[in-house]
Amino acid sequence: TLQTAKTKRGVELLNSDDHKGLITKKLGKSLEEFRPDIVHQSMLALLDSPLNKAGMLQIFIRTEQNVVIEVNPQLRIPRTFKRFSGLMAQLLSKYKIRGEHSSEFLLKIIKAPVESHFPVGSPKVGLSVEGKLVNIDKYVEEKFAGNETVVMAIGAVSKGHPGKEAQYVEEVIGISGYPLSAACCCFKVTSAFEKKWGVLCSMTINNKVDCGSCS
Repeated sequence: TLQTAKTKRGVELLNSDDHKGLITKKLGKSLEEFRPDIVHQSMLALLDSPLNKAGMLQIFIRTEQNVVIEVNPQLRIPRTFKRFSGLMAQLLSKYKIRGEHSSEFLLKIIKAPVESHFPVGSPKVGLSVEGKLVNIDKYVEEKFAGNETVVMAIGAVSKGHPGKEAQYVEEVIGISGYPLSAACCCFKVTSAFEKKWGVLCSMTINNKVDCGSCS
């Protein structure tokens, strides 16, 4: 979950390392629920991907509290978790983050539900270790037409299956017989679409993947 709290250092994004007492004693919740580092790792994998650099990826984040965040593909996400935490705490307090020398929003909280922002009729696929096991490269190549937007739901959590449990998901797949990190799933999915759309050879910008990370 992405959740802030006021501490002696100010408003901070809660995480299992720095806020153990507050999470377990004051909030009465499990430390496993507060892993924003997984969201950070996933965003790094997605934003750094050739798919995103080719203008063919849109990221949405839906939190456990059903807060929906739209991520500008041009966002240069902080490389360190400390700076990332500060950025997200600012976003959750102010609802929007602008570019330093631009009026363009890099991150903003938008109206829920997240599925209202997906293109009408787009296929919606969730990832889960409990889903039907597929070869992701072959699945993407054979399943989707060359010019359609595809929604992929990936759970950026340490436990649970939000990619499977999202109400809008029409099909649930697994891409490995082993549990994978969310960042690894993001890399494998973006790589599959890069191969499908020839991103490494030429940049065809009519197609797009909407990637909904659930945290």
